[in-house]
Amino acid sequence: MVEGPPRFRRKTKVGGDTDAEVFCADEQSTVSVDVVRWQTLARQALAMEGVRGGTELSVFFVEKSDIADLNAEHMGETGPTDVLSFPIDGGEVLEVVSGPSGGTRGPDRSPPDRGDMPLLLGDIVICPEVAVAQAPTHAGNVDDELALLVVHGVLHILGWDHADAESTLRMQAREREILSAHHWHGPVPATFNQTVPEES
Repeated sequence: MVEGPPRFRRKTKVGGDTDAEVFCADEQSTVSVDVVRWQTLARQALAMEGVRGGTELSVFFVEKSDIADLNAEHMGETGPTDVLSFPIDGGEVLEVVSGPSGGTRGPDRSPPDRGDMPLLLGDIVICPEVAVAQAPTHAGNVDDELALLVVHGVLHILGWDHADAESTLRMQAREREILSAHHWHGPVPATFNQTVPEES
């Protein structure tokens, strides 16, 4: 199994006994998107990374013009890209401890209700039109491309990166593990030609 990014090796990424909340919205009309399917994949990717309930993630599918604006504003790049990840609290995903050894709050204080304080992991923004254009030379087909972008975005939210060759290989291996488990439900297809998405 591939190890996670260094900062997550020291902390258990558990937020509760339920699945993480994933909000997914299709805000574009160029490409047909199965919102429920990609919402489920994002939730499964979070679960494989140890993230559970008490956490929230948002995934937005947007037009090229919208992602181009975000790319310019936040990355300083010109033109549309495939996926952007905006972590909020993702780097601080901590174990929620319950029971008598659950902290030093004192006898008069009950633990905070995680349902009232969800950990906001962040937002993932994906452009399906860019995914369609790059799919033949990237993941092989549009379905696999969108799946890769969802998983890639989730891993970025949780602190994974591809700043150098070693971290790139580690992140790609983890993406293939998640996709094999929850997208293909089997081995990586021979047509899957994974490279790092353009800019995240």
